[in-house]
Amino acid sequence: MSNKKKIIIGVCVLAILAITLIGGYVFAKYQSQVTGKGIADVAKWSFNVNGNASSMQTIALAETYNKETLVNNKIAPGTTGDFSIIVDATDSEVGVDYNVTFENEKQKPTNLKFIYENVEYSSIQELEDVLQGTINANDENKEKTLHITWEWEYETGDTKEEISNNDKIDTQEGIQDLNYTFDVVVTGTQVTPQK
Repeated sequence: MSNKKKIIIGVCVLAILAITLIGGYVFAKYQSQVTGKGIADVAKWSFNVNGNASSMQTIALAETYNKETLVNNKIAPGTTGDFSIIVDATDSEVGVDYNVTFENEKQKPTNLKFIYENVEYSSIQELEDVLQGTINANDENKEKTLHITWEWEYETGDTKEEISNNDKIDTQEGIQDLNYTFDVVVTGTQVTPQK
């Protein structure tokens, strides 16, 4: 083999080695891989009303009466009573916005009134604007008692004429044998986190 061929083969071998080394250097990079796990504890949700998480019991006014005022286990002019809606987020790890609504109110005696926090309401739906609030996640007491009093005064009105007219209304409604009913819906929603 001639020297010329040896030189050409030597140059080719060096070129191949150079390309391999340079190519290997160009395509090599430092690479490390660190692995871990994603984990998140989900905050516990708990919302109860009067000790029940799934349904609200019926509030029968005849069962919330003051014994001295009830007439034959029925409400009538001169009867009073009260009931409570207890909103409980004790076991919740997030804040709860709550609101109470009343639906399907039927056959309400005209002169029956509701009282909440010393304010009188002529309809139970009027209470919806005040029976709402927030139980914060860090509140020490996570139970709210919404105490509502109802009364059907024996005589309503300020003048003799008003009293006479209201007596006629009460009498007519007594003849109709009203069956006063309403549904209570208490909704709890997680407090929206601040951004």
